[in-house]
Amino acid sequence: MSVVYFLPTTSQRRTEKLIERRVGELHDNQTEKTRVNILTENVALIVIDVQYAFEEHKWGKRNNPQAEGNIARLLSAWRNSDRPVFYVRHLSLTPGSVFALDAHGSQIKAEVAPITDEPIIFKNVNSAFIGTTLEQQLHDRKITQLVIVGLTTDHCVSTTTRMAGNLGFEVYLVSDGTATFERIGPSGKHHSAGEIHGVNLASLHGEFAEVVCTDEILANLTVVAAEV
Repeated sequence: MSVVYFLPTTSQRRTEKLIERRVGELHDNQTEKTRVNILTENVALIVIDVQYAFEEHKWGKRNNPQAEGNIARLLSAWRNSDRPVFYVRHLSLTPGSVFALDAHGSQIKAEVAPITDEPIIFKNVNSAFIGTTLEQQLHDRKITQLVIVGLTTDHCVSTTTRMAGNLGFEVYLVSDGTATFERIGPSGKHHSAGEIHGVNLASLHGEFAEVVCTDEILANLTVVAAEV
């Protein structure tokens, strides 16, 4: 079976630029109105599916190569301020899957790996809330604010973000702490990783979450620390 490569057309490139500009506007408006409320001492960082399986070539081209680095920055800030961190790890029920329990791909990447006492939520569907104890653990610890990062923007990150918003949590989705891959649509049209990423952020913003960047979250934590 031959592999068919799809090159973006002028129209697609124009669409991608519009999407990138829209995502940029989400950040540029920061000078007029902050999108991050005061983050409580109990705000939880949710790290979704940052696993070695996503390094396989089969996924295609990815955007945001800096995502793991930004997640590491957030983890450091959370740990230094003794705020709660929750990890979500996808485990596939399909034999031979790169996400199978005994596969290297199912392991959380070393640069963002959990440390002692940081809970790991195991899931086998897109949402971190389905078939898991995540919601109950958050309620037990009286957590109402969530900052979400991880992989991939349009699948498990998006699904978990939507459910978190529907469940009543105040959600912040970190745009440069998430990433995804290029896709081929049902009509055969190619969609770049940046396009997929941008459309999903635009869809989630203001409805299920506030889309922010790493620096905005870190700046807010610094302000809170200075006021304590």
